[in-house]
Parts: sequence; C-alpha cells; structure tokens
Amino acid sequence: MKTFIFAAALAVLAVCVSTQTKAQSIEKGKLRFGIGADALLPVGNFSHSTNFGLGVTPRLQYGLSNKVALTFTSGIYHFFPKNMYAQTQTQLYAYKWDLDLIPVKVGFKAFVSSHIYIGGEAGMGFQVDNGGGDSEYLYSGTVGYANKKWDFGIRYENISGNGYRNGMIGLRVAYGFGL
Repeated sequence: MKTFIFAAALAVLAVCVSTQTKAQSIEKGKLRFGIGADALLPVGNFSHSTNFGLGVTPRLQYGLSNKVALTFTSGIYHFFPKNMYAQTQTQLYAYKWDLDLIPVKVGFKAFVSSHIYIGGEAGMGFQVDNGGGDSEYLYSGTVGYANKKWDFGIRYENISGNGYRNGMIGLRVAYGFGL
C-alpha cells in the first residue's frame, strides 16, 4: 500500500512539473535574495531536550529556468532548551543542552504551479555554542508558496551527526527581491 501511495504521489508530481506554467518568482538567469525568519518545532527525540527554535536565514536563489532555481541558504538557528535532570549517587542536578547552529545548505526550488513550489536542501550545520567545533549533516524537503516579494514555506529538516539524528518542522517567512 505504501508503495502505491508513493508511486501515485510521484505521478501527480510529474504531471504538475511537466505542465507549462510560468513561475511568477523565478526568472531564468537572474539572482534573487531573500531574508527569512524561521519558527522551528523539534520532533521525535529532539523534543525531549528542546522546546522550540528560531532562525534567521538569508537565501540566494539563481534561476536555471522559469520553473527551477538553485538555492544557497545560511544563517543561524537557536534552540531554546528544556531543563533536564541527571542524578548521581548523592545529588540531583539540572542542566540545559544549548544548541546554536549555523546552517550552510545548497538545494533547489521547483515550481509545480505559478506560485506553489517544492524544494530540497542538503548541507552542514556548524555548532557555535558550548565551545563549538561539532558539525552535523542537514537535509530537508519543503513545500511552499512564493510570489515576487514573499516566500512562505514549511519543511521537515533532519539534523544528524555524532551518533544521533534529530528532526524538526520549520516554518519560514521571507521577503525577497531581485539583484
């Protein structure tokens, strides 16, 4: 059943991508720059240590065609930690796991209609708190709406490295302009 649903979704996506609609926010050979604010909701095991996160994400976009663009995204994610408790033989103590991450991702944005797009990104996240130095792999899938000025997207992003894997749902609101 899962295979059938996946195949049906791919067929619908192929039909949408193959239609001859002209995207309103990408021009072939043109650069666009956008600055986004992100609301980040940890899911799975990540939600045990983190309440939520906020991010600022500048994005550079280059139009390969009127429907497809390459993207480069960076910025910073800050996650607000929960109080966690650990116990030794003699003492119970509270601690917080801080995470500030600088994402550096490349990806694509493909319009399936004049304003609706799908996208994907992959890259690295570099920790800047607790002495920094650690890096994680990042990859995400996005569905969104964009016009000449505004971009609204929702994504699932995975952060993995150092023996763990965490996920989050991200909502990005961005203002963009041509360069």
